[in-house]
Amino acid sequence: MTEAQPFDLNEVKRELASDAAALGFAAIGVASIEIPEDERHLLRWLDEGFHGEMEYMERHGVMRSRPQRLAPGTVRVVSARMDYWPAEARDAEEALADPTMGYVSRYAVGRDYHKILRRALATLAQQLQARIGPFGYRVCVDSAPVLEKALARNAGLGWIGKHTNLIARDAGSYFFLGEILTDLALPVDAPASAHCGTCEACIPACPTGAIVAPYQLDARRCISYLTIEHHSAIPVELRPAIGNRIFKVRHNLDGTALTELFRWTAEEFEERTRGSAIHRLGYERWSRNIAVALGNAPSSTDAIRALEERAEDASPLVCEHIEWALERQRSSRG
Repeated sequence: MTEAQPFDLNEVKRELASDAAALGFAAIGVASIEIPEDERHLLRWLDEGFHGEMEYMERHGVMRSRPQRLAPGTVRVVSARMDYWPAEARDAEEALADPTMGYVSRYAVGRDYHKILRRALATLAQQLQARIGPFGYRVCVDSAPVLEKALARNAGLGWIGKHTNLIARDAGSYFFLGEILTDLALPVDAPASAHCGTCEACIPACPTGAIVAPYQLDARRCISYLTIEHHSAIPVELRPAIGNRIFKVRHNLDGTALTELFRWTAEEFEERTRGSAIHRLGYERWSRNIAVALGNAPSSTDAIRALEERAEDASPLVCEHIEWALERQRSSRG
């Protein structure tokens, strides 16, 4: 790219925002790449061991806080927000209150957001390239080592709450984030201001006590980590607090009995989760999670039967959780 650019970067940014809205993004913003305090926070978090089995967090290190290492030449990050609250899904509190049913994080009810968001961001960059000519960029969605919440905050999309999630005034935290790392020196937006004030309601609200202090999350206690990222046995002391949270998908499964889900074969799991975010979980961890939920469910003959049916051919990991669940089911019956 030559120094004398044949386009106005302010106009480019306006057109980018218009194209983003047409592609389904609720908001976009632009941030610089300097986030030194967030980098220090990341390094302290890693030193505490709060990342658990996510060794890739430590392996990537400061690459996560320095986008220019991930994509050389990067001077700006375009942060984009896409809302996901599934209007067709069962009410979250209602689903959580029914221990015989499986509960899923609302973001996983639909199609795999990685593909949807990455495709939309790539289209956004390609449309801009068609308009102004070639420029350097890289699209990032979740799995890329980027401190997306810090960059989104600096891009004006929201503030980081004491639970460590990004909060937007008009959408809470029910949205996905994606980024375009670029060598275009677009005008930056003002960072979002914080609005938590003295409120700390999120801390005691966490079922497993994963928010150990304001802005401090111990992933080793987090239900999202335990049911998705954690590959080994879920700590016994945390299993009761997980309740019926299993992580589930579409195909009208938002109100399906745990016993029915537990009876899926590996082939049924593949067929019914293909194209969704849950697919990367794999059949073993899926079964492990449901076994825990069945152990937390009210005692019933059907639950005991479903657990016993799987006990003979399940993996050692799943069998451990089945035995735990059966003990709880049987002891509840007196």
